[in-house]
Amino acid sequence: MINTHVEPDAELAAIAQPTVYIETYGCQMNVSDSELMYGTLAAHGYAQVDGPDGADVILVNTCAIRENAETRVIGRLGELKRNMKPGAIVGVTGCMAQRLGPRLLQQAKHVSLVVGPDAYRALPQLLDGARHGERFSATDFDLEEHYEDVVAKRFEGVKAWIPVQRGCNYRCTYCIVPYTRGSERSRKLDDVVRETHAVVAQGLTEVVLLGQTVNSYNDGTHDFADLLRAVGAVDGIRRVRYTSPHPNDFSDRVIAAMAEVPTVCEHVHLPMQSGSTSMLKRMLRRYSREDYLACVGRLRAAIPGLALTTDIIVGFPGETDAEFADTVSLCQEVRFNDAFMFKFSMREGTPATRMPAEWTVPDAVVTERFDRLLGTVRGISREQNLMRLGATVEVLVEKIARDGHLWQARSRDFKTVMVPADSAKIGDYLTVQLTGTTGATFTGTPVKPRERAPLPMAAGAA
Repeated sequence: MINTHVEPDAELAAIAQPTVYIETYGCQMNVSDSELMYGTLAAHGYAQVDGPDGADVILVNTCAIRENAETRVIGRLGELKRNMKPGAIVGVTGCMAQRLGPRLLQQAKHVSLVVGPDAYRALPQLLDGARHGERFSATDFDLEEHYEDVVAKRFEGVKAWIPVQRGCNYRCTYCIVPYTRGSERSRKLDDVVRETHAVVAQGLTEVVLLGQTVNSYNDGTHDFADLLRAVGAVDGIRRVRYTSPHPNDFSDRVIAAMAEVPTVCEHVHLPMQSGSTSMLKRMLRRYSREDYLACVGRLRAAIPGLALTTDIIVGFPGETDAEFADTVSLCQEVRFNDAFMFKFSMREGTPATRMPAEWTVPDAVVTERFDRLLGTVRGISREQNLMRLGATVEVLVEKIARDGHLWQARSRDFKTVMVPADSAKIGDYLTVQLTGTTGATFTGTPVKPRERAPLPMAAGAA
C-alpha cells in the first residue's frame, strides 16, 4: 500500500529548501572557491540555482587584483539590490571582501555578509544570523584552513579545479594577493591525491592544480615534482594542468616531472610581467630578463612542442620607453602563444602606492603602449597558428560555443578548437585536423571517431 503522506511532505520540504546563487569574478581560484561554497551550503540544505532572480541567497565572489574589477562589483551590487526578491540575503565573498571588510557593509547597506576566503566554512551559520537581521564581516586569516572535509559541488563539465596551495610568500610591489589570501601554505600530497580520485569517480578526466605560485608547492615532505607525479598517475586522469607558476621555482625536478609524466599537458602559463630587468626589480619579481629567458630555455629543451602563455603589465610606475621596448623585444624573442595583458592598476596597501607620484605613466602613454604590445603579441600568435594548419591534435570537448552551433574544445597545448556540434558531446575526446584559424582560435575536422571519457566503475564491480 502506498503511503499517501510521503509525497506532500516531500513537496513541503522542497518548497522550504532555500536557494543560493553565486556569481563569480576573477581567477580560477575563485571558481574553485565558489564550488567549495556551493558544496558547503548544499550540505546544509541549500539548492543551487542558475541566476539571482528569485534566489534566497545571492553571493558575489569577488576579485581585487585590479580596480576596475572592484568597480564592476560595486555596480553589480546596485543592480542586484534593484532586482532581488524581498527578504533575499546578499553577501560579498572573496578577495575584495577580504580587502575591504566592514567598509563594504557601510558602503552597501543591503549587503548582510562580507566573507573572506578563509571563512567559507562559517557561511551556513552566518546566513542563519542574517535572517534575523544581523550583519557580519568575517575576514580573519586561518593559515590551517584547506577545507579538506568539504565536498566541492563542481559545475565545470569536464575539468576539476583542485587547490593545492593557498596564499603567497612573494611580495611583488603591485600585487594585493598576499594581503587578501595570506601567507603561502600547501595541502598534504595525500589529500590532493584523494581529491583527484574523487574527481575521477565523478567522471571527470582533467584536473587543474591551483596555487598563487603553484610550483613552489611543498607540504614539508613532498615538492611540486612529487605532486605532479602522484596526481598524474591516478587511474582515470588523462590531463593534468596547473596555474600559475613562478619563474623562480622551476627546479630541475619539476621540469623532469613535466617531461616524464605523460598526463601532464604541454603548456605552461609563465607570468613575465615585464621584459626589463630594471622594471622587474621595481616590481620585486626576483628574477632578471636573463633569468626568465633561461627558464624558458630549460622548459623548451625538456618538453618538445611546449606552448607558453604569459601575463604582462603595461604602465607600471616609472616605466620608460626603453623598459617598454624591452618588454616588446622579449615577447618577440620568446614568441608566446598568447598573453594576458593589463594596464597597471594601483591597489591600496601595496608597496607601489608609496612610489613617487612623478613615476606615474600618463594614461595616453599607457594606452598607446598597450595597443602596440597587443598588436605584437596577437601578430605572433596568428603567425604560429597559421603554421599549425593541417596538424592533427587531440581535443577535449568542453562546452557549447557562443554561436550555439559549434562545440568549443581544447587541445593539450591549450589551443581553443571549434568542432561541429554533431561530432561529439561534452566530455568526449576527439582527434581532429586543424582546418582553419581566426588567428586566435582554430576550427577542427574530426578524423577519428569520438572517444568518450571512461565512466567510473561502480563500487564493488569486478
